[in-house]
Amino acid sequence: MEKVWLKRYPKGVSEFIDPDHYSSLLDIFEEAFGSFADQPAFINMGETMTYRHLEEQSRAFAAYLQQDLGLKKGERVAVMMPNLLQYPIALCGILRAGLVVVNVNPLYTPRELKHQLTDSGTKVIIILSNFAHTLEQIVAETPVEHVILTKLGDQLSAPKRTLVNFVVRYVKRMVPKYNLPGALSLRHALARGKYMQYIKPELTGDDLAFLQYTGGTTGVAKGAMLTHRNMVANLEQVSEVIGPLLEKGKEFVVTALPLYHIFALTANMLTFMKLGAKNLLITNPRDMPNFVKELGKYPFTVITGVNTLFNGLLNTEGFSDLDFSKMRLSLGGGMAVQRAVADKWQQETGKPLLEGYGLTECAPLVTVSPYDCTGFSGTIGLPAPSTEVRVVDDEGKEQPIGAPGELQVKGPQVMKGYWQRPEATAEVMHDGWFCTGDIATADDEGFFRIVDRKKDMILVSGFNVFPNEIEDVVALHTDVLECAAIGIPHEVSGEIVKLFIVRKNEALRQEEILKHCRKNLTAYKIPKIIEFRDELPKSNVGKILRRELRDEEVKSA
Repeated sequence: MEKVWLKRYPKGVSEFIDPDHYSSLLDIFEEAFGSFADQPAFINMGETMTYRHLEEQSRAFAAYLQQDLGLKKGERVAVMMPNLLQYPIALCGILRAGLVVVNVNPLYTPRELKHQLTDSGTKVIIILSNFAHTLEQIVAETPVEHVILTKLGDQLSAPKRTLVNFVVRYVKRMVPKYNLPGALSLRHALARGKYMQYIKPELTGDDLAFLQYTGGTTGVAKGAMLTHRNMVANLEQVSEVIGPLLEKGKEFVVTALPLYHIFALTANMLTFMKLGAKNLLITNPRDMPNFVKELGKYPFTVITGVNTLFNGLLNTEGFSDLDFSKMRLSLGGGMAVQRAVADKWQQETGKPLLEGYGLTECAPLVTVSPYDCTGFSGTIGLPAPSTEVRVVDDEGKEQPIGAPGELQVKGPQVMKGYWQRPEATAEVMHDGWFCTGDIATADDEGFFRIVDRKKDMILVSGFNVFPNEIEDVVALHTDVLECAAIGIPHEVSGEIVKLFIVRKNEALRQEEILKHCRKNLTAYKIPKIIEFRDELPKSNVGKILRRELRDEEVKSA
């Protein structure tokens, strides 16, 4: 397929980037620290941290890791916390020390945490005290030698810090009891590191920056090895495709998705540090009323999220009253953006909701809607500069335009491989192409559309049924808040479609949904079973987990 997509990018967007423009992420950090020193970098719980303060704090932490703990280049350090000011300090400090960041979901169970710490060979973990009881249960069975604790309010000014930490622990009782002998405080580490020598490591693009864990396309959680070059390349790609829309030193981005997730890590923290932007960190986005109140305090220009986040905001009182006059960019990713949500977002805010597509293994950006799109297209946009994307059948043969097949990616942002898993790497990497496990189509203008995950596809009497299509149709019903479709076994047709719905209106009945589906779907795609629920299982970033729904069905069968 000819790269006709090159002709479709807006003016000012190049078809190629230089993945070696910076030798490592450290160069990007230092450029931001120097150019935007006295400008706000991160805001959280009303506290503002400037780029200068971030430089000083992260340098102190890097020195502490190097000198006091004696860590050597390439050793792994885990970070387990939600969006707090401590996160960018820890992340920048780890990378500035020449070490590798292992991001950990704070909601992990002891089993999941043990696997990730052991698999990565993590030497040090920085963890919020709220989750220390989880670590206590398994730390002795891992390679962890040092535990660094931080409290929720530790980066706030003195009076507020004391109050927040007291309320969190003794009033709200959000910190379960734990016993971690020898654990140090992050505040102590920063105070010691301030007087220690920091030695900038010699890094190249091939050095690892992150072990970013993912379920990938198969098997248990694996660490995607993302090098400094992978990350620099993706930041250059993001800068190229949205750069013409934004101004250095003048943007204000809302970060509600967790920074330990690759989407927010790249699209929010690193991209907007590079741009010298202000970054509003939302610690608990599930508290929608407070989230909306927080948004009302700031003239934000950019917001990113997943479909469920945007949907939640749209259904929260007070959101429609916010001032969107400064907003230049709304970007959805992590899961499919539904037309019903995108249309309502544009109606409420006056700005289109652009859709991007990426994967942990690609740092993550692969494709994105052009920044000058005027409305929702249902596509995931065009390949990022210096990125090749193709659609192939099961034999690896490239599909014609419009025909579905597996999406494959090649580019400088594609991971080095899975950490210590050559067989798993070989399963997804074929001649430099990364096999995404997603089913997609391409149109004659080079726009790609995700049909569904390969493993989520439902087979009804020999016909392929894609849950995304069913969910998109059902979401258009005004009384539906959220929905998910899965396939369950059936003795006649092989599988049938089961639909789960969270109602916006309790009066909604199954008959209304079926009537709506019959108008918009062919017979074999219409759900045969409908179940109403109060909520649907979601991942740490709010992505609806069809897998858990399928597992429930298997257990109850």
